[in-house]
Amino acid sequence: MDRNAKIYVAGHRGLVGSAILANLRKKGFTNILVRTHSELDLTNQAAVNAFFADERPEYVFLAAAHVGGIWANHTRRADFIYLNLMIQSNVIEASRISEVRKLLFLGSTCIYPRQAPQPMREDYLLTSPLEYTNEPYAIAKIAGIKMCESYNLQYGTNYIAVMPTNLYGPNDNFDPDTSHVLPAMIRKLHWAHCLRLGDREALRRDLDARPVNGLARQASDKEINALLALHGVQADKVSLWGTGKPLREFLWSEDMADACVHILENVNFADLKPEGADIRNTHINIGTGREISIRELAGRIQETIGYGGALNFDASKPDGTLRKLTDVSKLHALGWHHRLEIKEGIERLYQWYLNSNNNNNKAHEQ
Repeated sequence: MDRNAKIYVAGHRGLVGSAILANLRKKGFTNILVRTHSELDLTNQAAVNAFFADERPEYVFLAAAHVGGIWANHTRRADFIYLNLMIQSNVIEASRISEVRKLLFLGSTCIYPRQAPQPMREDYLLTSPLEYTNEPYAIAKIAGIKMCESYNLQYGTNYIAVMPTNLYGPNDNFDPDTSHVLPAMIRKLHWAHCLRLGDREALRRDLDARPVNGLARQASDKEINALLALHGVQADKVSLWGTGKPLREFLWSEDMADACVHILENVNFADLKPEGADIRNTHINIGTGREISIRELAGRIQETIGYGGALNFDASKPDGTLRKLTDVSKLHALGWHHRLEIKEGIERLYQWYLNSNNNNNKAHEQ
């Protein structure tokens, strides 16, 4: 890829998109297009078509998506299937019309069956039922994979789908109602640590940086206490969802971004087509190939934060899929390996979280 090529990063403010944007800039790419949601609603087909017709990007990273944790996926099922289908369909079709040279679509490893053999190879897709709690989101992402494959076969496009494992890193979502497990645990244990230290000011800084349900620094002690109780946070103990037994694989978002740029620069659809008449499962898993239990993850976060209370697991709440380990042999064969391990990643993310709390509050004071 020429360093002056016009590249559109859809979803540049999100966890993955922001990391891709930073990676591209670090590698010397200078002609990068971004749009906020208020500037371009990707669910609006006419607006997306007009943007592509005007800007004519040569390369596209489709990192925009409607995402969330178990509770959000389970209770907002229509949002997760509708919004994701609209976003990816509009961007992929507009890319075809405007003759984008190459597109990278980002999915999720939740596309694989609930009872898939471990580790999960790309050819396990659509072999048995999905995990129910996030089925609508998974179906939307499967549709994105099939759109990329189908457009490549019918139109000769060069669209590649990648399936990242659980991601975490700078610019993550820490909202306790919609975040994924790792950032949700960091915030809950940080709250509990502040309570245990009697540092109400730190709690207010936290809420000012990232308001929850409209609550920020000005909230009363009663309102803050009610919020913490709602999320199982006390000074001497924290309640976490599920049994703690499920195993999960986690990948640092900046590693993920590096993998995406590597693939867009070095891999084409022709490199991924299997032999034979049936062209399917051309997507690429992106992960570490290593896993950790939710209970052990919580313990490592607790150690990093320094919280001295107890961790209680609420078995009445859903665990989700018990194991989701990716087979990354295809990714390794394409010349990319992850760098950051989970212990250092947790430490980096918590430090980033604290710094962002302080920086946001300083910005508000100016």
